[in-house]
Formats: sequence, structure tokens, C-alpha cells
Amino acid sequence: MLTKKNFSPRQLAGFTAFFIALPVAAGIFLLKPLWWVFAAAFAMVMAGSYALILYTLQRFIYRKIKLIYKFIYQTKASKREEFYYKSLLPQKSIDEVSEDVEKWAEQKKKEIEVLKANEAYRKEFLQNLSHELKTPIFAIQGYVETLLTGAAENTEVSTKFLNNTSKNVSRLVNLLNDLDEITRLESGEQILYKENFVIQDLVREVFDSLFLLATKREIKLGLKKGCEAPIVVFADKEKIRQVLINLTDNAIKYGKTHGNVTASAYITDERHVLVEISDDGIGIAEEHIPRISERFYRTDAARSRKVGGSGLGLAICKHIIEAHGQSIHIRSKPDVGTSFGFILNAKKE
Repeated sequence: MLTKKNFSPRQLAGFTAFFIALPVAAGIFLLKPLWWVFAAAFAMVMAGSYALILYTLQRFIYRKIKLIYKFIYQTKASKREEFYYKSLLPQKSIDEVSEDVEKWAEQKKKEIEVLKANEAYRKEFLQNLSHELKTPIFAIQGYVETLLTGAAENTEVSTKFLNNTSKNVSRLVNLLNDLDEITRLESGEQILYKENFVIQDLVREVFDSLFLLATKREIKLGLKKGCEAPIVVFADKEKIRQVLINLTDNAIKYGKTHGNVTASAYITDERHVLVEISDDGIGIAEEHIPRISERFYRTDAARSRKVGGSGLGLAICKHIIEAHGQSIHIRSKPDVGTSFGFILNAKKE
């Protein structure tokens, strides 16, 4: 049932004209009590009032509403839009127009919030990038200046400073390589070369390559019991190798001395395999988990920079797994440990 709140302009004009014509025609009928006179007067007043009221509404009210719509869509009206303004818009009730404006306002509000979030993220990223670049550059500058001011004559000191300079140069190179890698991943330029391979074999290769690093921390690397049976996955082997290296390297760096880093693989269904890298280290506080895969994000800047790394490893892992159509899942508890897991497609026949 129609209410005064949802009248369209034509309905509003019609009802208003009816209530104007009725008393006028009734007054004329009292002066000249003929039914045909009553009907004629009612019809004439009704038609005239309807046309005048509708013209007024469309001229002075919906003309303004049309301008609002043009402002909302921020475009010069096409022929289709002109048809909409002339034919469809006048059929809308004020409530419907109000809903359209509110939807537009809500959409703009969300866009502004996203822009603000992106701006804050951009500033934080540039600040972090600047810090990551300045640290090795200033170190290199200090060593070179010291050598130029006379330390080069001391063989022992110059060798030590040159070794430190070399390490910082390597850090810069690794950082730039990681930036280049993540840029290609984010732009979608990286092509995946998928193949069938046994995930446990790849895990063992990665563990072997990081054996010395784990030995220094007295951390044991191994497959979880019950996960030794070969499981074939279909993915880009070298990209997944990079993911496993980054996750294992992270687990070693933030694992506890005499601790364990464990890999596991499970067939979740006929089409997917879950792979996890777990440690029993310092863990991650809950508030950091949603952002842990962001570029340069560190839960503890001082401790993170002390253990090294570009701060891009987890971001690269995230993009590689997303390129495979999946996402990284993180489970962690402070002083208990962390598990990074991701899904891969099972063997392709």
C-alpha cells in the first residue's frame, strides 16, 4: 500500500489534484446541481491541477535531483542517461532517490577510507625502505672513510673493514633483488612453470641447504613423523623452493636454541595438499599476524634487523602462493611457536 513517503511525482500530483478537484466540483454542484456539470468541473480541475503540479515538481524539484545525479556520476550525460533522467528518474520516489544518494555517499566514504589506508601504508613503506637502505649505506660510508683517512695502512684493520663493507654491499644487493622480485610478483609478470614433484624431496633439499645455519643455532630440521610418505604436488618447483627457503630461514632465525623446525605435508582431499613449516621459537603476538606478510613489516624492529634479512621474505612468499591461487595461513602463540601453512594442488595426471 502506498504511503505519503513513497509517492512518485506522478502519484503525488494525481492525489493532490484529486483532493483539489473534489471540493471545487462539489461547490459547483451545490450552485448548479447537475451531475454532468459536477463531472465536467471535476475532470477539468483534476486535469489542470495534475498538469500544473506535475510540471512544478519536475521543473523545480526533479531538475535539482537530476543535477545531484549528474554530480554523483560525475559525467556528461549520454543518450542513455538522458533517457534515464527524462523517463525513469521521474518515476522514482523521494525515498528511492534518497537511498541512491546514501549508497553513493557510503561508497565514497569507503573509497576515502581505502585511500587513507593506502596513503598511510605508502608512508610507512617509504619510511621502512629508507631505513633498510640507509643502514648498510651508512655502514659502508663509515668503513670507506676510515680506510681513506689512514686505516688502509693497517693490514689487519683494512681487511676487517673491507670484509664488513663486503657484507653490507651483499645486504644491499639482496635487498634490491628482493625488491625486484616482489615488484615482478605484484605486477603479475612472473610466469609459473608448474610440474609434478614430491614435496618431501624438495623440503629435504631446502633443509640440506640451510643445515649450516641451523647448526649454528643448534636447531634440528626434520619432517614430522607420519609425513614421510611421498606426496606429489603440481606447482612451480623453484618458486615453492623459494617459499620453503624463506619460511625455514625465518623459523631458524626466530627459533629457540636447541629447538626444532619441522615440515609436514598432508593430503586434504583428492585435489589439494597442505604444507606447513613449524617452529617452537618466540612466536608472534596476535595483533601482528594480519600484517606479518607486509613488506618490511617487523614485529620487533631492533631484534629483526639484528638477525638480518631484507624484511621482504614473507611478502614474497605471500605473493608466490597467491600466484598459485592460494593464501598463506599463520598460527602462532608467543613463546610457543609459529606454523606457516599453504595449500598446493595435488598431482596432475
